[in-house]
Amino acid sequence: MVVTTTISDSDEHLRSTFASRYVRTSLPRFKIPCGPMPKEAAYQIVNDELMLDGNPRLNLASFVTTWMEPECDKLIMASINKNYVDMDEYPVTTELQNRCVNMIAHLFHAPVGDDETAVGVGTVGSSEAIMLAGLAFKRKWQAKRKAQGKPYDKPNIVTGLMCRVCWEKFARYFEVELKEVKLREGYYVMDQAKAVEMVDENTICVAAILGSTLTGEFEDVKLLNELLTKKNKETGWDTPIHVDAASGGFIAPFLCQELEWDFRLPLVKSINVSGHKYGLVYAGVGWVVWRSKEDLPEELVFHINYLGSDQPTFTLNFSKGSCQIIAQYYQFIRLGFEGYKNIMENCMENARLLKEGITKTGHFEILSKDIGVPLVAFSLKDSSRYTVFQISESLRRFGWIVPAYTMPPNAEHIAVLRVVIREDFSHTLAERLVFDIEKVVKEFDELPPHASVKTAHVTLDNLHRDKGDSLNMQKSIVESQKEICSYWRRISDKKTSGVC
Repeated sequence: MVVTTTISDSDEHLRSTFASRYVRTSLPRFKIPCGPMPKEAAYQIVNDELMLDGNPRLNLASFVTTWMEPECDKLIMASINKNYVDMDEYPVTTELQNRCVNMIAHLFHAPVGDDETAVGVGTVGSSEAIMLAGLAFKRKWQAKRKAQGKPYDKPNIVTGLMCRVCWEKFARYFEVELKEVKLREGYYVMDQAKAVEMVDENTICVAAILGSTLTGEFEDVKLLNELLTKKNKETGWDTPIHVDAASGGFIAPFLCQELEWDFRLPLVKSINVSGHKYGLVYAGVGWVVWRSKEDLPEELVFHINYLGSDQPTFTLNFSKGSCQIIAQYYQFIRLGFEGYKNIMENCMENARLLKEGITKTGHFEILSKDIGVPLVAFSLKDSSRYTVFQISESLRRFGWIVPAYTMPPNAEHIAVLRVVIREDFSHTLAERLVFDIEKVVKEFDELPPHASVKTAHVTLDNLHRDKGDSLNMQKSIVESQKEICSYWRRISDKKTSGVC
């Protein structure tokens, strides 16, 4: 008699994922599955689905680092299981964070001695860093108002309308009024004079942006410091400045050393910077540093007796990974000042090359500046036949992820494409991108023309209806472009800036 045994699916040795039952069923989307699956099948199925993601190296929408050296990758993997908050268990990791804070503070000309410990902290990004800096300003302002016997329930912050969404989050989450300086066509940074005009006795700080996400431009922090100093003297206030250097903080010190934007200016009390942008570390690390201990209220610093020692902490979260902190220290000692300078110079040179190539097509107007974050923002000279949104969509078939977006209010009829130049975007890739842009534009130019905006008419049947009249209005090119941009803004969920 032949005896047969049936091996259950859970006990079988998986010889081929694609010969198994796991590729014949849909993956769970709402509920955790009842039973396990072999590790090989789980890896293969998840990995296959991830193939549909874009290539991070070709994601030109993002400022975030997408490449690091293999040696640093090894350090990251070796420390990926370390929880940063366990400072007593991982004292060396804590020391590396403190070293990074000191290095950044000196890079930003903080008034600390060579052997002095700077005031700052590592965060999961500039968004958390901005929340912490904003809280420090709010608490200091409230304490002063209480001491003076004045109302302290209506704090506000002044910044430009092109500020990143994290400032809106701070204002909403921590009940601070956000007073935004409106932009205008052709001028896409905060007007310093208008910003100072908006300052009142309830202003906890003015936030300047070193590296606009729209055009990469640096705001004039020195001028802001001069105007605000004058107003403070006239009013008796002491309104300070915070610099959001998320994108430009690791660029200006290496390429614009004479530019005064940091702690060399007396009113600058805190600065945030993204380590995962031009600090050249993978996503998940930011930094905030203060001028001195007096600028960070002690009441915000928690002292926790956890796992054997007193741990001072000033963060919005608790547990977080250590690997990005370690990676940041690796980059600092690996590259040094000259290494960072060389990389930033390469980025600027490749941005210049891309700008020249795009200009030579004859179809685009460059909106970004030569001094600032290495990016190229450009708009169509004529949007009557196709838009930047269609160009962005067409470039995806070559693998490129190039965002298209409209400018903020007062310039929202301007729609642009933006290419961020990172460390891993080479000369050859810049040339290839120009070639593909030319190809896409040529294809659009050869298509049969649709209704031209130059001959577009609007019939207003409701006007003079009693008289039986109808009025035809000849729309201008600008008006038609505004309608086009308005349509694309609606379908793109009102996105006004690229991923940052």
